[in-house]
Amino acid sequence: MKKVSGFLHFFGVELTNNNGWRFSFAPRFKIAVTVIVASGMIVLLSLMHYSESPNFCNSCHIMKPYYDAWKGSKHNQIACVKCHYPPSSIKIHLWHKFQALSQVVKYVTRTYSSKPYAEVEDAACLANGCHATRLLEGWVKVGDKGVRFDHRPHLMEKRRGRQLRCTSCHSQIMVGRHMEVTYDTCYLCHFKGMGSGKDLKPLGGCLSCHTLPARDFKLGNMTYNHKNFVTRPGITCLTCHLGVVRGNGDVPKDRCLACHNEAEKLKHYGDIPFIHENHVTKHHVACFHCHEEIRHSSLSDAAPEPAAEGSAANGMAGSHPLGISFECANCHQDKHLTQLEIFSGKLPKEIKGSLPEMPSPMYKAGVNCIGCHYKDTSKNEGFSGHNQLPSSQACLKCHGEKFKATWDNAIKDVEGSLKQLTTKLESAKSALAASSRPEGELKKARAKVAAAGLLVDFLRTAHGEHNVYLAAAMMREADRDLTEAGGALAAELTDISAAPFISGSFCATQCHPGIGVKVPPETVKAPVSVGIKAIAGKVMPHKAHTELMGCVKCHDIGAHKKVPLKSDYRETCKGCHQD
Repeated sequence: MKKVSGFLHFFGVELTNNNGWRFSFAPRFKIAVTVIVASGMIVLLSLMHYSESPNFCNSCHIMKPYYDAWKGSKHNQIACVKCHYPPSSIKIHLWHKFQALSQVVKYVTRTYSSKPYAEVEDAACLANGCHATRLLEGWVKVGDKGVRFDHRPHLMEKRRGRQLRCTSCHSQIMVGRHMEVTYDTCYLCHFKGMGSGKDLKPLGGCLSCHTLPARDFKLGNMTYNHKNFVTRPGITCLTCHLGVVRGNGDVPKDRCLACHNEAEKLKHYGDIPFIHENHVTKHHVACFHCHEEIRHSSLSDAAPEPAAEGSAANGMAGSHPLGISFECANCHQDKHLTQLEIFSGKLPKEIKGSLPEMPSPMYKAGVNCIGCHYKDTSKNEGFSGHNQLPSSQACLKCHGEKFKATWDNAIKDVEGSLKQLTTKLESAKSALAASSRPEGELKKARAKVAAAGLLVDFLRTAHGEHNVYLAAAMMREADRDLTEAGGALAAELTDISAAPFISGSFCATQCHPGIGVKVPPETVKAPVSVGIKAIAGKVMPHKAHTELMGCVKCHDIGAHKKVPLKSDYRETCKGCHQD
């Protein structure tokens, strides 16, 4: 008892036993109590303050990825609780403190979840000193994608029947991009269920997000301005730019298991309104946590590229309506690859040889197949399968009535020139079969005939109208091969140098007459560099020369408006003109 009495005496509590135990308090007792209470308050307030700092969050190892993301973001000067604890009354604030304390207890007792999840309410984002004026700003540009966006209708009104929150579009993506725009949400809303391919009808249209480019674009040697095309009736962005949206935004059921493991909750999988109300509206869950990705490429990436062997572009896996599983690529290998190769100018190495890479002007402009192939061949709406054939009206849609005959002229010239080339090829094969020339000459002839045959077969499949410039170069190459084969065989093969695609005259016949361009001009001045005194610097009958021997005798025809004189054009002139 003496030890207890001595201990209490040290703190100013006197214990006496006069007819019963009595307590009395010395002045130092009040000082001790004051010191203890004050110290406790200081410690408590310090802990409360520390619990609101990002360093406290980072003290838990499972929070490190989120802390690192915050540290490298634009919000790294804002404490976590400024967002994760919305503006509220002291009562709610204390409740949040209790929740935070419970998380500490879970961490100490190792009963925490390995996938922490926190909500950020709109009130925190729209608080004074943060983004309070965001709803009043109207249209703003988003990031570096040139997309415009208005926050007010997206937050104040329901979009497609869903009430969005700030975190529907702004959420955690990766380290360094904490609470930034996740375009997956935009794509889901604007593209999911809105059709595909040429039938895609984005919510609000393309121009609800993208502004029509006002500046001119240099495409090869042509100048292009969107306003001259997209503003015409029947022309939309998707007339040229197809395949810019990929994916369906589906929600696999196994994604639910990432958060839920209760059978009762999984029963709501098909209840779409319930799911969105409880996940998006009430609990601020970002859309891409559930939905698969919908990709939306920039328009400059939409031009077709030759598909790699075995890629999804060449054959799609699918399921028959009757439940029969099949793989399209088992039968359909590299479908339309040849057309894509000539359109892009990227020929396979087996036939490329010395031919240059020469993309079509339409390919350079980003025009996709559907720009010309939009004529539906289906005669019965009950038929699900149909083709999309090209139409001569495609030229008119973009370029106007002056180009009415362009398509038909191109096909006519391609078919006519290819027919003459095929006839010459068959004659060369017959001469080769009947020839008794030395083996060395026969070997040379076989190689030339085989090379020409490969080019002819390719052009027959690829349809030269997809790229008239490359088709012409290939036909001239095949014609040279056959001519050399004829020389090796000492055989007289038909001269087809006057054919439009062999002579190069197709440039002046397909488009120019209809649009009033006089090509070739009646006369031109012969360059002084020709070195022939009789004609140097003098006016020459240009049109008569083209009718006599075609364009390619003097000019290289590489692309639209690119017809420079050949480096050896003087030799052509010297064939007829002497000093």
